[in-house]
Amino acid sequence: MAETLRRVLSAGGAAGPGEEHGAEVGPPVLLLGGPGCGKTALLFAAALDVASEGRGPVLFLARRPLQRLPLRTRAAFDPLRLQKIRFQYPPSMRELFRLLCSAHEAQGPAPALLLLDGLEEYLSEHHAPHEAARLAALLLDTAAHFSHRAGPSGGCGLMVALQTQEEADSGDMLQLALLRRYLSACCWLQPDAPGPSQRCLRACLEPGRPGPRTEWLVAFQPDGEMAITPLSAEMGDPSSDQGPYSRGQP
Repeated sequence: MAETLRRVLSAGGAAGPGEEHGAEVGPPVLLLGGPGCGKTALLFAAALDVASEGRGPVLFLARRPLQRLPLRTRAAFDPLRLQKIRFQYPPSMRELFRLLCSAHEAQGPAPALLLLDGLEEYLSEHHAPHEAARLAALLLDTAAHFSHRAGPSGGCGLMVALQTQEEADSGDMLQLALLRRYLSACCWLQPDAPGPSQRCLRACLEPGRPGPRTEWLVAFQPDGEMAITPLSAEMGDPSSDQGPYSRGQP
């Protein structure tokens, strides 16, 4: 999934019609950033990208319904892509566990991508670090089950978004350290100096396996368009400037 996110960021948005990318899955991705930094928009862009590949559908999980599409691009309004994205809104940790545990009973083609937005909203119900590990393990198990159903020509990727806080306590840092053991690739989102009528952020992707760490500047226009500029590759350790959560990384 790191490669899917890298492709989305490198292309400046979801792939165009007819752009096939194969069925690579790769390590699961943990998307980290503060409130309103664009995590949902990047998840949705990844969903659109995978929906264009001609594989299985995308399963997009969140605690509450989206009020509007997080991107306003031509791809975002393509009905052929949108109908392949299944939005489901388990309202509690218990219901989320129930949905994931019943995944083997679902009919139809196996999802090619499993997305979870707002992980912190579920974890806030259970502050014990082992609950974070339990949920991460169940998400991995569900993605593995979907991959098995899809067969050798398919596979199911996993991407999870977690909102970070400016001041993280030891419990939050332990929770993150546990999540990083399960979700090996990580994309950090940080605010950057905005331009006129824009909000900007820096996205730094650690691929979770041998490969360069890459950084982009992402600017969101008032109409929801996303403009992306590559900044660098083969960077040093991004934890040096990623805020208080980074000190808890394993």
